[in-house]
Amino acid sequence: MIGKKRICIAEDHTILRAGLRALLASHPEVEIVAEAADGLELLSAVQKHHPDLVLLDLSMPRLHGLEAIKEIKQRNPQIRIVVLTMHDTEEYVLAALQGGAEGYVLKENTEGELMLAVNAVLAGKTYLSPEISGKIVSSYLVGKKTAAPTSHWETLTHRERQILKLIAEGYKNKEIAESLHMSVKTVETHRMHLMKKLDLHSAAALTAYASEKGLL
Repeated sequence: MIGKKRICIAEDHTILRAGLRALLASHPEVEIVAEAADGLELLSAVQKHHPDLVLLDLSMPRLHGLEAIKEIKQRNPQIRIVVLTMHDTEEYVLAALQGGAEGYVLKENTEGELMLAVNAVLAGKTYLSPEISGKIVSSYLVGKKTAAPTSHWETLTHRERQILKLIAEGYKNKEIAESLHMSVKTVETHRMHLMKKLDLHSAAALTAYASEKGLL
């Protein structure tokens, strides 16, 4: 007999996370093996429990969901990922899919829609909620993605985006270094590169930029 599919839930709102657990626990063919309240906690949970599928929000503390997706896929490409978020813009959808996510569902959708996504992705398919599919198709039909100029955001490395988020959340260089297991000097170097690339020269300016990009 084939065992149940193992799922990890990553959501920083406790009540919503409990609701997701209850919903998924009603599925006879899955089991919840781990939960996480922020992006870094998610990475630890994935390495410890090796789930078949991760259900995650994008706007999480310490490590944004888009960066978490990339990390998970680099280390464990076989793990399937479904995004559950309020972000419905093309930028977020494409970034999630390019990072490796197989499913994208909006929080405004029904419980049934989420279960359709989970079942489809566990079956090896890709699932986008209808609203998202329509936006992506329309975007390509009108040629919005052709010859798009490179933004400052796109020039940032994975690590720079991680550090930008932590700076915006109020962490000091030493705390960031401890959280990401690197030296304070390395954090300072990344911070300097961030400010140069974005032409922003204060923590307040970096925080405002991070907020604009949905990192908070």
